[in-house]
Amino acid sequence: MRRSALICGKRLCFKVDRVIESVLFYFLAAVLVGTALLVVTRTNPIASAIAMVAAFAALSGLYAMLSASLAAILQVLVYAGGIMVLVIFVIMLLNLRKEELEPMKARAGSFLAALAALLVLVVGPIWMGLAPSWKPMMASLEPGFGSISAVGAKLFSEYLFPFEMLSFVLLTAIVGALVLSKRKL
Repeated sequence: MRRSALICGKRLCFKVDRVIESVLFYFLAAVLVGTALLVVTRTNPIASAIAMVAAFAALSGLYAMLSASLAAILQVLVYAGGIMVLVIFVIMLLNLRKEELEPMKARAGSFLAALAALLVLVVGPIWMGLAPSWKPMMASLEPGFGSISAVGAKLFSEYLFPFEMLSFVLLTAIVGALVLSKRKL
């Protein structure tokens, strides 16, 4: 059993591992939100794709904090690795010029208005104490839930057909990107 140290001040005692876990969670959440905003506000598609890789890495860290190691590993391998290579490949095939990217620029005023609305509607009630109190609910999970062998057994027995259909959808996306890029040449 892991023991956590207690730090006591004048009025407050807290566990060190809970503080580190909270700091890490808020850091990863801030990185995730920040890089997600960069994905939608950048006009350069390559910069946007790199920000998306960083968002995927932060999301993987959050999965790891939830003890979902398989989801964290798959997030890095499948999304940050394979899907982003496909996205960058399509971006390079489209060969967008600077003049084509100009109409896509986001205005600073609309971005600040959206950020202000988010702060007022989401953070405001929490800060004012108006949000309903809630207790996190943990479901009881069977032993081995989410393990590689359990997920593999489900994937290749019950979900084999959807898994294969997903490969056809990705193949169709690749062919579609090639057709679009050849049309411009």
